[in-house]
Amino acid sequence: AGAANLTGRAIYRRAHCRLHRDAGKSLIKASRLARQAGFILRIYDAYRPPYAQQILWSALPNKDYVRDPQSGSHHSRGVALDLTLIGTEGEPLDMGTAFDTMEEKSHHFYADLPADVQRHRLMLLGIMLAAGFQAIATEWWHYELPNADDYPLLDDE
Repeated sequence: AGAANLTGRAIYRRAHCRLHRDAGKSLIKASRLARQAGFILRIYDAYRPPYAQQILWSALPNKDYVRDPQSGSHHSRGVALDLTLIGTEGEPLDMGTAFDTMEEKSHHFYADLPADVQRHRLMLLGIMLAAGFQAIATEWWHYELPNADDYPLLDDE
């Protein structure tokens, strides 16, 4: 809900996290799996109203990183979320880039990263896949339900 996003400014009117019921069930499973491994999940973004998607698209109209609002973001369907793992010290694990860093280094399998960073990304990937989500190649933090396009776009603030 804050300014830690690709625009560098807050884009939401209220700080709350919403998901489609199906994504919520998978997130509960992911949270349990993370806790079993000694971690917790920190959610950066979930349901994104169309006005927020338009703000992001205006800031970075690049289909490799931001979905065109006309096509409908999976966030705007309530079935995508952006998150990371929090370690035992209460800090996010080092994932090699900050959330919403829209560059090649943020791609899931970017090779030129330290081994511990690659392990952290793989741990998050494993948890999220086991919980029923799928990843996209360009953002280590983004997960969505399979067949996300089958869910209707929502317009609810």
